[in-house]
Amino acid sequence: MTVDWVSFTPWSALIGGVMIGLAAALLVVFNGRIAGISGMLGGLLTPRQAGNAERFLFVLGLLLAPLIYWVVHSRPTMVIEAGPVALVVAGLLVGFGSRLGSGCTSGHGVCGLARLSLRGFVATLAFMGAGFVSVFLLRHVWGG
Repeated sequence: MTVDWVSFTPWSALIGGVMIGLAAALLVVFNGRIAGISGMLGGLLTPRQAGNAERFLFVLGLLLAPLIYWVVHSRPTMVIEAGPVALVVAGLLVGFGSRLGSGCTSGHGVCGLARLSLRGFVATLAFMGAGFVSVFLLRHVWGG
């Protein structure tokens, strides 16, 4: 994917980050739940578990938000420089990593760091480090 730095708008990024932080804070304050996407989705896949209605609404909001945005604004231009097989493998590896790490980047990176969780900090370092190493190997060592 290529970022169009000329059209980058830091104010919208800042507002989006504040909204994510506010939503995560409100969820933990009022419901005592961490806004980790893998935990929310995984909880939905467990039948008859308490809190499935709020999990469903959370995931529905994640799916509807871009659709609502596209109604109001034009779609951003994106160029993905990977084939479908690479995208499927990458998605499976991310899913495996979030299960192995007992949470995803949103749970550990956004909520864990905000709570000053050592576990969240270590997990975020592991996620970021694995991403840096993967990009380096794919782009510079194996020439992908």
